[in-house]
Amino acid sequence: MKAYALTASDGAIEAVERDIPSPPARGAVLRVTRVGVCHSDVHLRTGAYDLGERGELTLKDRGISLPLVMGHEIVGELVSLGDEAGEVTSDMAYCVYPWIGCGDCFYCGRGEDNFCSKPGTLGVFADGGYAEYVVVPDVKYLFGIGDLDPSWAATLGCSGITAYSAVKKAYDAQVDNPVVVIGAGGVGLAAISILKGLGCSEIIAVDISADKLEVASEYGATSTALSGEVSLSKLTNTDASRPPAAIIDFVNSSQTAATAFDSLGKGATLVQVGLHGGQLVMPNPLVASRALAILGSYVGTVVELAEVVDLAKRGEIPAIPTEEFPLSLESINRALDRLHEGSARGRQVLTSSTTTAK
Repeated sequence: MKAYALTASDGAIEAVERDIPSPPARGAVLRVTRVGVCHSDVHLRTGAYDLGERGELTLKDRGISLPLVMGHEIVGELVSLGDEAGEVTSDMAYCVYPWIGCGDCFYCGRGEDNFCSKPGTLGVFADGGYAEYVVVPDVKYLFGIGDLDPSWAATLGCSGITAYSAVKKAYDAQVDNPVVVIGAGGVGLAAISILKGLGCSEIIAVDISADKLEVASEYGATSTALSGEVSLSKLTNTDASRPPAAIIDFVNSSQTAATAFDSLGKGATLVQVGLHGGQLVMPNPLVASRALAILGSYVGTVVELAEVVDLAKRGEIPAIPTEEFPLSLESINRALDRLHEGSARGRQVLTSSTTTAK
């Protein structure tokens, strides 16, 4: 089979030939029909994460080995099952939960495979979806997509659950608190659409791109602010009928984190999601005297993906915009470049030439 592997820490990606894999005992092999391109892949290609004054977190520090076939937002068609896999739903295509756990550690025992001590995440610690076929170690990670658009469904495995899990930490439907979303890229748009679907009446979107803010308004943002031109604290004090109880930062750079922290009202929550890099310096007395909560949110659980797919199937969250490109070396590099430059709108999804799904 043809695959596209990150082969060196300088960001080189090459087309490679691999054998078509066999399924593990409890798992499956899928023919990849759609695979999303995520900003996490930009970090993998770059080779490191910016830790501010603490330096860098390299791929080696994370235990990531090269060559690696990236791509973790996957939809595919079932090709084969392992002998112990049991039955799966009779869907034509499946969304994959890529945050594979070991099944034995403390976190996996709590259903938090995304926190696994020995992770096997597809496209990060194991070969992923930038290929014609992908191995899924356990069929519990497969979710039939029904009649969903397969390109949007592919993004639910990362963008969707990342946004959904962050929103759950930030939004209380009982009090319908205003929420600020920093970053109106693909994940930010997913969060805005989910907030709208959950009934949030005040959603404030912040981004450096006027074009992205225009799209954010179409998907449910009730107010927008162009970063750098409008003070977030001024916006939240004047445009919202109540101070926002939460700010979700899908960029999470030193600059956005500082702005978000300075804009928090008393008793408010900052949910940090993005991996842009840098650091947040917090005055300790302000955290205590304002009763602030600073939370990290990293993707989501298997149960949360099941919930997101169910919400999508029931039409309770609108699909975010996707751009499709053929799965090729050129498309992968171009999509990663666009993410790095900040010029992508919505999510970019690669389509396989073997695609037969809707």
